[in-house]
Amino acid sequence: MQIQSVGIDLGKTTFHLVALNGHSQVVIRKKFSRQQLLVFTATLPSSLVGMEAGVGSHFLGRALREQGHEVRLIPAQFVRPFVKSNKNDYCDAEAIAEAVERENMRFVPIKTEDQLDLQALHRVRERLVSRRTSVINQIRAFLLERGISFRKGPASLRRQMPEILENADEKLTARMRRLLDFLWQEWKHLQLQIESLSEDLEKIANSDAACVRLQQIPGVGPLVATAVVSAIGNGAAFHKGRQFAAWLGLVPRQWSTGGKPKLLGISKRGNPYLRKMFIHGARAAVLRVKREGSCLGQWMSGLESRAARNVVIVATANKLARISWAVLSSGNDYRPLHPAVDCSS
Repeated sequence: MQIQSVGIDLGKTTFHLVALNGHSQVVIRKKFSRQQLLVFTATLPSSLVGMEAGVGSHFLGRALREQGHEVRLIPAQFVRPFVKSNKNDYCDAEAIAEAVERENMRFVPIKTEDQLDLQALHRVRERLVSRRTSVINQIRAFLLERGISFRKGPASLRRQMPEILENADEKLTARMRRLLDFLWQEWKHLQLQIESLSEDLEKIANSDAACVRLQQIPGVGPLVATAVVSAIGNGAAFHKGRQFAAWLGLVPRQWSTGGKPKLLGISKRGNPYLRKMFIHGARAAVLRVKREGSCLGQWMSGLESRAARNVVIVATANKLARISWAVLSSGNDYRPLHPAVDCSS
């Protein structure tokens, strides 16, 4: 029995496998548990195996690769056009087996355990930051209902929270005062957790060679550097920096027909967290990079003269993403261009 490709539809406890021969005919169609699947694939000859990129796919991909199979992870949206007739688990597995054979298909690199650990740190930190923002907004809303308001940003509120809770002149009931104290303690606890995770990320960024090189780029700090490494590793999944920037959604969305190109706002595709990190880093770079002594600064100044501030920030994020890919893929340090070099590109 000749097997051309294998498609596996992933589930929480059950996995559906379909194998195709050279004529795209189904030769194997089975359902397994996780352990049964690994036992079965260990008996198969080395094959091309495809799976949708998702939760659990990186673990299974590493396990199948250790068995000698060539494993490729496919974004779910690229598998959908290959699904024929009604959608079910076996049809999905067959569609994956067909899609994985396409040489021009876009695949997702299998992440290492270190990358997954780093990604988990970022996801937990992001959840805590979101929760802290929710707590701050709730405190503001409760105080505003009592006629107490603060200027934008958490710094002013954080400084005056102890005084609000202790000041008897404020028209707060005992119940509301206890509730605000509860929220204040939650805020401080979340802040300590966020700072602890940030310290862990900084330690990793200072010890990892790729992160150290990335931090040489203006606007790229420990958070951005570790987020990039956890997402794309050495950048081998992209052939050039423009592809990486497009994957992040930092390029204009195109709607063209009849030979008339029309560019809209940025596409916002790809990894939204990493895109947000690059935009935050670009905002810091626009504010702090010295314009006279660097090629990047001169490019920013030229762009600011003809574009709005937010456009400049997003364009800078695009450029930082492309520079980051170049640093990762080449393995070299960041080398800023001399102002005498043409900076228009």
